[in-house]
Amino acid sequence: MRSFILLILVPFLLSAQVKPGIDVLADDGFALLKGKRVGLITNPTGMSSRFVSTVDLLASAPSVKLVALYAPEHGVRGDVTAGGKVDAYTDPATGVPVHSLYGRTRKPTPEMLKGVEVLVYDIQDIGSRSYTFINTMAYAMEAAAEQGIDFVVLDRPDPLGGVRVEGNILDTAFRSFVGQYPIPYVYGMTCGEFAAMLNAEGWLAGGKRCRLTVVPMRNWKRSMLWKETGLPWVPTSPHVPDAPDALYYSATGIIGELETVNIGVGYTMPFQLTGAEWIDAVKLAAELNSRGLRGVQFRPLFYKPYYGKQQGKLLQGVQLHLTDPAAVDLTALNLHILEALIRLHPDRNPFVLADSSRLAMFDKVMGTDTVRKRLTAGERAERIMAGWGAERSTFMKARAKYLRYE
Repeated sequence: MRSFILLILVPFLLSAQVKPGIDVLADDGFALLKGKRVGLITNPTGMSSRFVSTVDLLASAPSVKLVALYAPEHGVRGDVTAGGKVDAYTDPATGVPVHSLYGRTRKPTPEMLKGVEVLVYDIQDIGSRSYTFINTMAYAMEAAAEQGIDFVVLDRPDPLGGVRVEGNILDTAFRSFVGQYPIPYVYGMTCGEFAAMLNAEGWLAGGKRCRLTVVPMRNWKRSMLWKETGLPWVPTSPHVPDAPDALYYSATGIIGELETVNIGVGYTMPFQLTGAEWIDAVKLAAELNSRGLRGVQFRPLFYKPYYGKQQGKLLQGVQLHLTDPAAVDLTALNLHILEALIRLHPDRNPFVLADSSRLAMFDKVMGTDTVRKRLTAGERAERIMAGWGAERSTFMKARAKYLRYE
């Protein structure tokens, strides 16, 4: 009887697993690309649910001619560290030329696109505005529009879910490669949905529009966190080795831009910590826990990073424990932690300790300089964030028409 029940349940469970766009494309025999000369923008996260690289799938697909690869940050095969320049080369596995989109140029040039009829994008994102992949996608869409090339997005889940929308809307005066468009820090969209919004809202340079096709996922729901998708997690960058790290990235990544406080990068828990030699761990944990922030607890922690600027130094601070990921406001944690540090250690204000280049990067990632200025002046985090709700509401109304999943 038990075996009979399992025979019934197993097909049901397998059918419920999320199928990313590459799986859907393969199930359809790559019909969308047949007879086309294809350029592919991808990295190691471009992979089927059966652990086969999108590069290799397209290279071996019948009637599909893979003629060019385009490397974002970290490279096509993931062999370049964060922020490291990516050079042009030939992919040894396929013999296909690789063009860099994270070096001298971040937008495919006409020369790079010569002979390409359709440009395919397949990269797993993590749902935060400052992650560079969505900007790589946007530049490629602009280039496709200019050259009259079709653009295809193979959709993937947002590991933060498709419901969470947090933070301030970026002020375009601070646009950069870590934030270009007037969206919240956490925007609650898949890359396919966001591509549709970029295209239709006229946000691409010069208001251009490309011929966009999104290959949708199957079985994905907006409420899902990664563990519910049934998909394997491939590190999206060296410091996001596991799916929960995507949550922590939004919780402390903005702080990390200052480089005056360690956030676990260089230790075993990237983005899960906030520490420095001068922090009083017990007092910081008590201060943050006293705020009653939903879905998170702070625990005092003492640790020594094994590489980076604080290598070998004994740091103290807090570990973030996300007790209810659905309830926590991740982006707000950056502001609460910074405010608490300034209140407890006024002589060690993280903004005062930072050099001008890091302050500029903080403002770019934050999408404004007002947060830095108001925190430095001693203003409460809650007061700073109070005005964000109305601008997010406007974004949510515009966003609604591009959402395509339940």
